[in-house]
Amino acid sequence: MQEDKKMKVKKGWLAVQVGLEDEDGGFQRFSIPISYLYHPLFHKLLDKAREVYGYNTAGPLMLPCSVEDFLHLRWRIEKEAAAHHHHHHRHHLPAPSLSFHSC
Repeated sequence: MQEDKKMKVKKGWLAVQVGLEDEDGGFQRFSIPISYLYHPLFHKLLDKAREVYGYNTAGPLMLPCSVEDFLHLRWRIEKEAAAHHHHHHRHHLPAPSLSFHSC
């Protein structure tokens, strides 16, 4: 029964599997808000995932990125979202460039 609970993802969230085959920690599973799918930084990672894995729909979305780089990407998206949230006037941040080792 416990296993079922762990596999459930909250509504509005998406399960992703992150990691590189040659990485020590192997693959790790994360839950991310679906809103990430619309973020330009995440789009680049999705494009790469499509190149590497194709459109495999079984199980969580596989991302070809080290866990460390994924956590940094998530931090940047959250930081940007927080900045947009705190500014009531329209303030556009310059499009960040993706410069991760593995992503």
